[in-house]
Amino acid sequence: MDSTERMAALHAAKQSLRKEIKRRLAALSDAEKRRQSVSVSQKLFRHPKYASCRRIAVFLSMDDEVCTEEIIRDVFRGGKSCFIPRYESSSSHMDMLKLDGLRDLQTLPLTSWSIRQPSQDDNRREEALAAGGLDLILMPGLGFDGSGNRLGRGKGFYDAYLQRCSRHPRGRPYTIALAFKEQLCQDVPVGSHDVLIDEILYEDE
Repeated sequence: MDSTERMAALHAAKQSLRKEIKRRLAALSDAEKRRQSVSVSQKLFRHPKYASCRRIAVFLSMDDEVCTEEIIRDVFRGGKSCFIPRYESSSSHMDMLKLDGLRDLQTLPLTSWSIRQPSQDDNRREEALAAGGLDLILMPGLGFDGSGNRLGRGKGFYDAYLQRCSRHPRGRPYTIALAFKEQLCQDVPVGSHDVLIDEILYEDE
């Protein structure tokens, strides 16, 4: 099998798994998603990496992801610096921009994915890698396996950003994925550009 065929097979395998995980997530009730989100958040709050971090990047959750609203509140309660993604829909480029507080978050415009992010012409915010880097990145994703492989949504935002992080003087931050149990997989198909994550937090049985 040549490289083109391998890429096509990998793409097909990922698409098939995405469809299966989306089916599982669609079957979850709102109450169950809230319950698991609370459990995962509490595990994070007890995590030594979270306790010691000062600069943290947090994704703003969509409906089929572990809710990060309470996490963001706790970040500000703890006096940490909070950075959130700004995605460029025309490419795989993403920046992590500093959030000033909960009120600041509520004023941000909504994207087509119904999540808030700073506008493209908002240049006043600190980008994490332009200054002190990051201690911790909370990772979204569709699927995860026990080896740290992650199935994203196909845009490559986080893989590209982690590559940039590795070139920062502070090096790559610790990465923790937040997952519903239904997002755990036996084996996630990955390619050479997919970046391993350090840890996955989910509700234990």
